[in-house]
Amino acid sequence: MSKFDAIVIGSGQGGNPLAFWLADKGYTVALIEKAELGGTCINTGCTPTKTMVASAQVAHYVRNSAAWGVHSSGMSVDLAEVVARKNKVVSEWREGIASKIKARSRVRLYREHARFTGPHRVSAGAEELEADKIFINTGGREASPRIEGLETVDYLSHVSIMQLQRMPEHLLVLGGSYIGLEFGQMFRRFGSRVTIIEHAGNILPHEDTDVTDELHKALEAEGIEFMLGASANRVEKRDGNIVMTVARGSHTATITGSDLLVATGRRPNTDDLGLEAAGIETDAHGFIHVNNRLETNVAGVWALGDVKGGPAFTHISFNDYQIIAANLEGNKLTTDHRPVPYALFTSPELGRVGMTEGQARAAGHRLKIGKIPMTWIARAVERGETAGLMKIIVDADNDRILGAAILATDGGEIVQIIGAVMISGAPYTVMKGAVYIHPTFAEGFWWLMEDVKPVA
Repeated sequence: MSKFDAIVIGSGQGGNPLAFWLADKGYTVALIEKAELGGTCINTGCTPTKTMVASAQVAHYVRNSAAWGVHSSGMSVDLAEVVARKNKVVSEWREGIASKIKARSRVRLYREHARFTGPHRVSAGAEELEADKIFINTGGREASPRIEGLETVDYLSHVSIMQLQRMPEHLLVLGGSYIGLEFGQMFRRFGSRVTIIEHAGNILPHEDTDVTDELHKALEAEGIEFMLGASANRVEKRDGNIVMTVARGSHTATITGSDLLVATGRRPNTDDLGLEAAGIETDAHGFIHVNNRLETNVAGVWALGDVKGGPAFTHISFNDYQIIAANLEGNKLTTDHRPVPYALFTSPELGRVGMTEGQARAAGHRLKIGKIPMTWIARAVERGETAGLMKIIVDADNDRILGAAILATDGGEIVQIIGAVMISGAPYTVMKGAVYIHPTFAEGFWWLMEDVKPVA
């Protein structure tokens, strides 16, 4: 039995900084990672996907350069080179984490599978470890839907599609949310024909339809095809292609593609952790129950990141580490009332923070809303990137901002300005009197705030 002050299971974007912080505070730490260092974000999530999105953006600019008066010829995409560049970036991040671990003598890395054998005991391979404090940061993985014949076809996940060395002729994408839309646009820009199949009546069904309708139009303008309100019933391999049968209302149809990407959701990595041996409770989907300080029902055991459910974003995992660290030092910090910013990295990019209009209405708020098209903003016109809009949702009773959506070039960057105002608790009117640099996208906030008015 090896005794540590703390055990961190999973080297993701919450587990790593937590392990380093604990070690720097004098704790002896066992860091257990069965796969690659860095967790989902570095290996199969943010880092590789956004590296490939950047390559797709360049391809889009080159292919359409004549619109800016720049003429090019002989443009082609070498997918193997795109993947090699992505792998290089991922490798560099992994090496950076390894060097940080090596620099801390108080952190011992176990490259093993972790499994609870008791409330404060964990096996790491053949070795038994014990600690008063245990932190679970094991993340999640793709969840496959139950569709007849799916297991008989060689379908792609968001992980395997990033290892392709050949260009799909016609990529079918099952799922019209974040993963499906990002990869759909990416491969369309690389040169594939792309069809996105979504069971809801619109893409991103949890967002406001006025926002998603604008994104839908922008993606269609690039040649992406959509089948909305379509549920996949059956998949089969036929003559080397993938044939999917879908139901739309009372009608059925078939669609044929060369490849299929399944992007219909994720599940937590809890089913092989032995949580029952520790008495750690989960919900029906396997997500670990935590309170607003991220403590599980077992004293001295915390969960952070995707494994606990809720918003599945790297920055939330990192903020979970900040909350845990603050509470270990005696400061009261919780997950309550934190406005969560996030982004969809398509073009235009959707930056979001706080409530949607639909959520605000469902919560019973009286509302003021401002909304302007990107065609009003000089910088968007100058760049030739006018697709999208800015939208802000305000509580009519106190003028505080409830949420915002920025669908624009760099929308994820821009929306964080509104997020900072939300954290301060200031009314939206402070943004009316601000001075914005001209010409920038943020300058649109002046027009947006002027447009805020009560709505029924």
